[in-house]
Amino acid sequence: MFNAKSNRIDELAKLYKNRINELETIFDKRTNVYIDFANIIHWQDKLGWHIDLKRLQQFLHSFDTVGDIKFYNGYIPNDPKSNKVIEKARKRGYIVITKPVKFIKLSIDASSVSPHSTELIKQFVRNTLLRKLNVETIEYLNKRLKELNQQGIKVLEDRKCNFDVEIGVDMLLDFHISKLENYILWSGDSDFAGPIEQLLEKGKKVVLFATARRVATELNDLRSKGLLIFDIQKIRNFICYKK
Repeated sequence: MFNAKSNRIDELAKLYKNRINELETIFDKRTNVYIDFANIIHWQDKLGWHIDLKRLQQFLHSFDTVGDIKFYNGYIPNDPKSNKVIEKARKRGYIVITKPVKFIKLSIDASSVSPHSTELIKQFVRNTLLRKLNVETIEYLNKRLKELNQQGIKVLEDRKCNFDVEIGVDMLLDFHISKLENYILWSGDSDFAGPIEQLLEKGKKVVLFATARRVATELNDLRSKGLLIFDIQKIRNFICYKK
């Protein structure tokens, strides 16, 4: 049953009755929500939204079947902005799962690389695409790397903090321990195909909350086995404000 947790949500629910009715059929049994926040950041940047953690939590808990809302996001030590997101999520009642972001140094020192070599480029371009690039393109990219070297840039720093394993394990543990019926995953990554398929085979409902064209092929293929996909653009007004 839907019971709005704020006046704003209540007013919007009256305007978008069909959305609420649709979600009541999704949240029809005991439900946990799993939010891969790195994916959400990527979506909102692409769409020009800002998903507000307070509004999101209030909206989800307006459905009385929703239990835990698990929030997965990395943090950068000694970075106030990074830590602020984690603390805000905790204060709003999310169950926060976090770990430090890893910084990986990638050399782009092209001083000893021949113009037609792919040695450096392959760090940034997948082999499937790399094989399609002609010699002129390879030479152009190596030339640009040497220009960066001339500006004093010989190392790039990449950030990595993946929660696919943690989320997949938590979903399966909640199945075995809590005997949940519904699993709502906010992500579109292909790595979740395995645990999702296991839950579907056990007769559980799994719903992917994502944006159109941001869902991996492996997950789309599971629709034939019962995976539901809900486009979060339908609830943008409930959970977002304009950037």
